[in-house]
Amino acid sequence: MKHGLFITATDTGVGKTVIAAALAMALRRLNVNVGVMKPVATGCVRRREGLVSEDAEFLAQAADAPETLDEICPIRLAVPLAPTVAAARARITLDLEPMWAAWRRMTAAHDVMIVEGIGGLLCPVTREQTVADLAREFALPLVIVARPNLGTINHTALTVEAARARGLTIAGIIINRYDRDTEDVAQLTNPDEIQRVTGAAVLGLVPEDRATDPGCAVIGEDTLAAIRQMAWGKWLPL
Repeated sequence: MKHGLFITATDTGVGKTVIAAALAMALRRLNVNVGVMKPVATGCVRRREGLVSEDAEFLAQAADAPETLDEICPIRLAVPLAPTVAAARARITLDLEPMWAAWRRMTAAHDVMIVEGIGGLLCPVTREQTVADLAREFALPLVIVARPNLGTINHTALTVEAARARGLTIAGIIINRYDRDTEDVAQLTNPDEIQRVTGAAVLGLVPEDRATDPGCAVIGEDTLAAIRQMAWGKWLPL
């Protein structure tokens, strides 16, 4: 593997999956050998084949992944809570070895890996490890997905500070679901202020794209265009 990114966010529900899937699709359209992982997922749905992460399905379709969903998302829990709580409610102890085994196979098979975390950086995965700990072991630079609206400066600065305190490399910040039809002064000024306060690069803004539909595994062309226009430099072959 030559390149890779770990996609995290300032909170849950900010749009990590859309950004990760758009990155994978943009790379695939350039014929880049890209792999995707959602190592841990909660809120999975039960089907005949067992628990399935819909986020992992979205990533797999975006990347046209050859791997099974078991490999793309090795650890799956039904309850939509932090992994530690979901595992406790299921009366199981999480074993991360299947995740690392899948990671070793996938890094050997792909030139670029896009890995999507769960929740925010300090979301507990096991009783001993947070998402930040996993990101450090994956040894991938972070992309932090942030909201555009009021309050995002604080959330983003806290995430950047937590990442740096743990020695994590930050590739940059993406402001997701920016709606120019409803922008106010806060949204208009937040990107520059986030960059000033954190010292981390704001890679760009992804618009509110009504053509993007994770439920149908569709990524709008406006989302893909925004991703392609960002200054990825040494991070990705885009």
